[in-house]
Amino acid sequence: MATGAGKNRSHVEKERARLYRARQEFHAGLQNRRRRDNLVAGVAGGVLLLAIVGGQIAYFTVGPGTPAPAPSPTATTTEAPDPGPADAPDPEPTDAPGDGAPVDESPTTAP
Repeated sequence: MATGAGKNRSHVEKERARLYRARQEFHAGLQNRRRRDNLVAGVAGGVLLLAIVGGQIAYFTVGPGTPAPAPSPTATTTEAPDPGPADAPDPEPTDAPGDGAPVDESPTTAP
């Protein structure tokens, strides 16, 4: 009877070893799948971010979000009157209205 117990024990040990290897392979497969899924998700997320940034850039540079062009200031010079020669005499003051002379603004009545 001792020989029958040894065969049974050997069979149980083989079954345990087979299950252990099967679990190891299963977990290794899960790790590989997770690694692959993370890689795919990272690439897809990167592509999505690039598409979002590209869309924003396109919207604000060539799309309806483009700011209206503002007129640019030009370097135009206004022509000032020529003061004439430095040794020219000052013009003679006149007593015409509008040049600082007092004007009579009292109402006049017709007789």
